[in-house]
Amino acid sequence: MKIALVSDAWLPQTNGVVRTLGETTRCLEAAGHQVRAVTPLPFHTFPCPTYPEIRLAAWPWARVRRILDEFRPDAVHIATEGPIGLAGRRWCRLRGQTFTTSFHTRFPEYVRLRAPVPLAWTWRVLRWFHDAGARTLVPTTTQQAELSSRGFHSPVVWGRGVDTDLFHPARRDALPGPGPHLMYLGRVAVEKNIEAFLQLDGPGTRWVVGGGPALDSFRQAWPGVNFVGPKYGVELATLLASADVFVFPSRTDTFGIVLLEAMACGLPVAAYPVDGPRDVVRHGETGILDEDLATAVRGALELDRAACRRQALEHTWERATEQFCTHLVAA
Repeated sequence: MKIALVSDAWLPQTNGVVRTLGETTRCLEAAGHQVRAVTPLPFHTFPCPTYPEIRLAAWPWARVRRILDEFRPDAVHIATEGPIGLAGRRWCRLRGQTFTTSFHTRFPEYVRLRAPVPLAWTWRVLRWFHDAGARTLVPTTTQQAELSSRGFHSPVVWGRGVDTDLFHPARRDALPGPGPHLMYLGRVAVEKNIEAFLQLDGPGTRWVVGGGPALDSFRQAWPGVNFVGPKYGVELATLLASADVFVFPSRTDTFGIVLLEAMACGLPVAAYPVDGPRDVVRHGETGILDEDLATAVRGALELDRAACRRQALEHTWERATEQFCTHLVAA
C-alpha cells in the first residue's frame, strides 16, 4: 500500500510525535509498504510563535499538492494540525480522498498557557480539523473517551512502542553527585510543568535532559540542577538507565513515550495521577502516581526495577504499527 504521512513535526525536532512517526515509517517500510512523508524539510520555514525551535512551513499548499498528486497514495494520514497538515487536509477534501488524522498534543491547554484564548475556541477548531477525516487516532482509551465526550465523531486507539534493545537496564552506570538521582526527560517548556520537579525538596541530584524555549531561564534559576541539553541514542539510554527515578511532572501529555523508554531501562516513574501516566504506568508496580510529587518520588524509589522492564517489553512499535494499519485499511 502507498501511504502518505503528512506532518508538521519531523526531524530535526525531538519529541514524541517525531519519534512515533519515525518508528511507524520504519515498521511500515519493513512490512513492504511504500511511505511518503510530507514534512517541513523541503519548505521555507518560520519559527513557531513562542516556540522558535519548531519551524513551520510557509505557504506549503502548492508543493504539498504536487507531492501528493505525484505520489497518488492509497491512504493518507495527517498527524498534525499545522500548515502542512492543513494543506494535506485540503488536498484530500478536493480530491475526494479518505484520510485519517491523529491527536498527539493537547493544543487547547498549550495555547491557554501562552495566551488568553478560551479553551472552547481551540477545541472547536480541532474538532473541525479532525472530523473531516474518517477516524482520529489517539494513543489511549482515556484520550478516546475524552474526545468522544467533546463531540469528535470517531476516535480510535493507536498505541505506542519502545525500542527495548536501545533502552535497556544493562546500560546502567554511575552518575556523578549524591543519590538518589532523579531525572526528567522531555521538552523544557512551560506546558511540561517542569517547575514542579525543580522545586522538589530532599536529598539527591536532579537531572534535566532535553532542550526547549525555557532551557536558558531554568538554568539560571536552578544552578544546582544538571541541565544536560538534548541527548540521543546510547548516551540518552545510558543516562536513563543510570538514574534512580524518572520524574514526569506534566499534566497535559496525551501519552508520554518517555515513560516507556524510562521503564524499558528499569527506571520507575513518579508522576501525577493524570491522563498519560495513568494510562501507561501501573501504580504501585512500575511507578507511583500521587498529587504530591515528592511522595511519588519516595514511593518510586522502593519499586522493583525488573517490573518496569517487564511492562515495557509488552509495547513494541511493530504491534503499534499493525494497529495503525488496521485503522488505515478500515478507513
